[in-house]
Amino acid sequence: MEAVLISLAVVAAAEIGDKTQLLALLLAAKFRKPVPVVAGIFVATLLNHGIAAGVGVAVAQWMGPEILRWIIGLSFLGMAAWTLVPDKMDDDPRMWERAGAFVATTVSFFLVEIGDKTQVATVALGARFGDMVSVTMGTTLGMLIADVPAVFIGGAMADRLPLRLVRTVAAALFAILGVLALMGYGGDLM
Repeated sequence: MEAVLISLAVVAAAEIGDKTQLLALLLAAKFRKPVPVVAGIFVATLLNHGIAAGVGVAVAQWMGPEILRWIIGLSFLGMAAWTLVPDKMDDDPRMWERAGAFVATTVSFFLVEIGDKTQVATVALGARFGDMVSVTMGTTLGMLIADVPAVFIGGAMADRLPLRLVRTVAAALFAILGVLALMGYGGDLM
């Protein structure tokens, strides 16, 4: 349960103001069909983060616990710094509009999430907990917690969120996890 809850909290916090949250806003505004957009977010995140968590678990099995502890700790500290940098939308979702809301969302989210901080965090969490299913469940729920309100509430919510404060809190969470990992606290892997 710890893996699910920590994974959920890390990704939900990191996702606020992220480019995939901006993509959710754009797709919701474009298609005006929230259910297929949310379903696409779910499917894309489940696939993307399942692969990422699996990579993390595999990496954890190849390395000794001392090396892994340092890699995880430094990865979380790097994520703390990265979280403080605001994301910009790089991809144009218009290329997918002919495919429909669900397909456009699924493909766009999967591609945009490649190399994103939440995917990198999912790899680190998979390595940290060694539990692909729990980490994938937690990170997928975290993504939905952050993105579903963006789909249903849209632009009105985006104007009122103190994104700088949210990014700072997310960065602090990553930093705490990094320091705890470097100190050897938490989980059987460390």
